[in-house]
Amino acid sequence: MTDKEKIKAIAAEITELLLDGPMLPGAINEQWNVCGKKGCRCRDEINPRRHGPYSQLSFTLSGKSSSMFIKSTDLQEAQQCTSRYRKFKRLFTQLVEAYVAVVRNQGFEAQADGRTRK
Repeated sequence: MTDKEKIKAIAAEITELLLDGPMLPGAINEQWNVCGKKGCRCRDEINPRRHGPYSQLSFTLSGKSSSMFIKSTDLQEAQQCTSRYRKFKRLFTQLVEAYVAVVRNQGFEAQADGRTRK
């Protein structure tokens, strides 16, 4: 498969992935929390039992860290969204690598594919 054929194949995979549904960056983890209520089971001195588990999505977007809780009923969909995002990142990296290979091997003119240059 030539580099240009590889680019077209990866672009088609990315397009299909974009149509599959939303993407979310980050990772989903289980959280166990301690509340502020005096005398609560989570603050018991002998046998503390934290509240949870709660599913939480943690991510960084535009240089800012953030998180959100995920309802248990939405957990499977959220996992699919993060999985799609990881696949998108992998495919995008492969696409850029293929473009770099074309430019290295054939120059910028070969990548233009007949498009008019500004």
